[in-house]
Amino acid sequence: MSQDLYELLGVARDADADTIKKAYRRLARQLHPDVNPDPESQETFKQVTAAYEVLSDPQKRASYDRGGDPFGGGFGGGQGAGFSFTDIMDAFFGGQGGGGGQGGGGRGPRPRVRRGQDALIRIEVELAEAAFGVARELKVDTAVRCEACDGEGAAPGSHPVACETCRGVGEVAHVQRSFLGEIRTLRPCAACRGFGSVIPDPCRECAGDGRVRSRRTLTVKIPAGVDTGTRVQLTEQGEVGPGGGPAGDLYVEIHVAQHAVFERHGNDLHCTVSVPMTAGALGTTITMPTLEADIAEGEDSGLETGFELPIPAGTQSGHEVQLRGRGVPGLRGGRGDLIVSIAIETPTRLDARQEELLRELAALRGEEQPTGDVRPSHRSMFGRLRDAFTH
Repeated sequence: MSQDLYELLGVARDADADTIKKAYRRLARQLHPDVNPDPESQETFKQVTAAYEVLSDPQKRASYDRGGDPFGGGFGGGQGAGFSFTDIMDAFFGGQGGGGGQGGGGRGPRPRVRRGQDALIRIEVELAEAAFGVARELKVDTAVRCEACDGEGAAPGSHPVACETCRGVGEVAHVQRSFLGEIRTLRPCAACRGFGSVIPDPCRECAGDGRVRSRRTLTVKIPAGVDTGTRVQLTEQGEVGPGGGPAGDLYVEIHVAQHAVFERHGNDLHCTVSVPMTAGALGTTITMPTLEADIAEGEDSGLETGFELPIPAGTQSGHEVQLRGRGVPGLRGGRGDLIVSIAIETPTRLDARQEELLRELAALRGEEQPTGDVRPSHRSMFGRLRDAFTH
């Protein structure tokens, strides 16, 4: 090819990669055989494609600028014109391709500064803390910005420099011959790992990463009403990104410990109170603890630590008492209920006098030989209404 390659593409000798690529795309749309079947145009298209392959490859372009033969034996030679399949498709479909230069239409180098990953830690809280909220101090071991280089990765007084291998593009061309000619693909530059720049003098503290591991203390405010599995998000308190990039988020997952008295179902609390058979028959009053008692500090806390629950005479085992507003506060307001289930305890060991008294009571009530009341476990609505009026 005797004609100057820069003249074929219509660009100056100092044109950057982006300008060269744009010029090739413009000519390819005009000269491609699918658009212009004229034989002369086809020949020109082959020459333009060959010129672009040389000038878009930093090594071949450097060889050409020094006066060398970038084709290794001349253009043609039975192999057909070399071309970049990717760039021809870009020319027709407006893609970004793989080669573009800095500040233009290519992918370009991948950034050194990237957002950090999110982090997740799990903590256990007591039921009262989950119900009414609590502030906890957490010690987390995460990546933080390197103070020695301020996240840049280079030693103090130095800076990253453009990669000489890829000229700052972050990619290098690899050419493979096929029956179609030469197909050029772009791969990340091995010299700079696709960043387009190298750090000649890395920071000694972070080894060029721009971040270091550090243990720090955070305070997390757990809102009232959380339950097991609830996650509290702490924005930008996760891992600092490579190159000192912005931090990800930290998620604190809550696990609520089992309580000694209360069992939680949603926002309701359930518990069981056992009373003797005589108390169930005669009635009594018992002192019930509250969930607030777990967080009350001294008598002046202002929190109700207990209340009196009356057990009416004749209470049956399994009877439930629903106390409104004594459960767990909801995340969006309101408060659940406390459901107290009564369990009547039948004595298992009686002395002679106790047994005598019970037999006298049974005789007075006509219960020496009770037949029992056998009924289905699941009664109909009408059956329950009938029982309500007859008992």
